[in-house]
Amino acid sequence: MTRLSGSGDDRSNGSGEDPRSVALEIADAVDALSDLWSVAAQGASLRLSPHQLRALRILESEPGLNLTALAEGMDIGPPTASRLCDRLEAAGLLERLLHPHKRREVQLVLTNRGRQVLAEVAARRSQALAMVLAAMEPGERTALSRGVRAFLTAQDRADKEGDGSR
Repeated sequence: MTRLSGSGDDRSNGSGEDPRSVALEIADAVDALSDLWSVAAQGASLRLSPHQLRALRILESEPGLNLTALAEGMDIGPPTASRLCDRLEAAGLLERLLHPHKRREVQLVLTNRGRQVLAEVAARRSQALAMVLAAMEPGERTALSRGVRAFLTAQDRADKEGDGSR
């Protein structure tokens, strides 16, 4: 597992008091979850790169974005976004449509196949995560759920106060 400090002897003592030690444990958990997420996605009927999946998810949540907005949302350059969309369009996952009110603007829209692939990936990821959670004791799942909710609340609070890095 990845250690933020690079050494292997900085595990938490389990008290939850030291934020740095807890951060190291969470970093390991995020690495494991990322691996689980990636492996589950690669088992889908159509194998997509993490970049391709991210683009599809953005377009699912914000249908009709143009190429510039997608590039900004992914923090990539427009030429890279254009090539990414070329591949997704060739695979039948998105289509480029002329904007109904702006003749020079092209909207990016998921196809039915694109939505199906995203649904399949989401289902595979949920199933893989559920299998891991099923191996935990009920009290551990409850504690994890409570901890995740507390983390998200704290992150939201920090973002609102301007301390977040997102």
